[in-house]
Amino acid sequence: MYVMFNLVTPTMHRSPLFFWIVVGILQICQNAQSASSRVDAAKYPSLQAAVDALPDTGGTVVIPAGEYVLQSPLRITSENIVVVGEGTGTVLRNDATDGQPAVVLAPAGFEKNRRLRLWRIQLTNLRITGSTNSGHGILAQGIQEILLRNVTVDHNGGHGIFLDHCYENPRVVNCMITYNALSGLHLVGCHDIVVNANQFEENLDALRCHDGFNLTMNGNNLDDHLRHGVVIENTYGSVLSGNMIEECNGTAVILDRDVYGITVSANVIAHNMSGGVHALDAHGCAISANTFTLVHSNSVYVASDSSRLTITGNNFCNSYTGHGTIRRKTDREKEKRPIQWDIGTGVKIDGATNIVISGNIFAGLDAAAIQASEDSFAILVNGNLVTDVNRHNPGGEPLELPRSAIRNGNIYNPKADAKKTE
Repeated sequence: MYVMFNLVTPTMHRSPLFFWIVVGILQICQNAQSASSRVDAAKYPSLQAAVDALPDTGGTVVIPAGEYVLQSPLRITSENIVVVGEGTGTVLRNDATDGQPAVVLAPAGFEKNRRLRLWRIQLTNLRITGSTNSGHGILAQGIQEILLRNVTVDHNGGHGIFLDHCYENPRVVNCMITYNALSGLHLVGCHDIVVNANQFEENLDALRCHDGFNLTMNGNNLDDHLRHGVVIENTYGSVLSGNMIEECNGTAVILDRDVYGITVSANVIAHNMSGGVHALDAHGCAISANTFTLVHSNSVYVASDSSRLTITGNNFCNSYTGHGTIRRKTDREKEKRPIQWDIGTGVKIDGATNIVISGNIFAGLDAAAIQASEDSFAILVNGNLVTDVNRHNPGGEPLELPRSAIRNGNIYNPKADAKKTE
């Protein structure tokens, strides 16, 4: 435009017609640039061609409703890109049978140089599905400030979503993550993570976070997982709060491999078959204000490699609903399905040190409220209420503690108002 203005005469500069010509040219240029940064995938022979048509500065690829079959991964290797569908009517189906992912977000050359990074890629409003022979639904490697929102990821042969060293501010919100062969969401080497308001169902595990920092996981619903709910390993300073974690065949929450500074609070942990919160190698963590109902084995388990934990303000309970009523079955000889049994479990400490257990209610439990091995040390049990315990261990102590433990201010009410009913 500078060259054009220097080729015209002063008279032309003063012409109203000339002014409007220039404005029109500028508008045309702006529209052309805008059009090039917003791509309609329907106008291209493949989704890959549509993505590749974006300029280096980034832009948006709009994928209309329809089924798009992928024989090889859709690859995004540039930054500042948004891929948006028209809801679950936009289906990316992975037909690969050799374990390849459906979608790969990664800098070119990442496998050889894992320090490479891209910034700001978003996927939203679409569905990604596969088969037992396909790979991950979404594999993101080295993407900073990635955002996955309103994405359905289901029936993939690997992880539903695998974020590999997406270090800066990864966010997974309002997604449906179901029926994937491995983890629904697998996080490795991520930092300042937000996982909010998602549905997880019938993956192998719902979420695994390894070698990371600052996971914020709240307001999610986890149901019917084939193994575990949430597994956090070698991760610092994280919070799990306000989640519903139900009917995992394994354990609801596992803290392992030198985790520290983790808070597990205000969750409902219900009907998990192999345990509630298991601190296998955890330090400086708080387990507070959770409801543990119908947890079949050790609602809270603290292994010998864990220390400096507070277990406070939780409710450990069975299916009692007042007025002598128990909703689940108490006669296990008649009811062969364990999922229907009335079960309650408490806290087990297996050789750990520096543990505070205070302000909890233990009611309707099969065994003792708290069981701590003799080699457990510096155990403080204070201000708990215990009632209707040892239902399957008649004559047992309500608190089975080592001689070194300090207990005070606890209330034990052996005459519970509940009646064992069918």
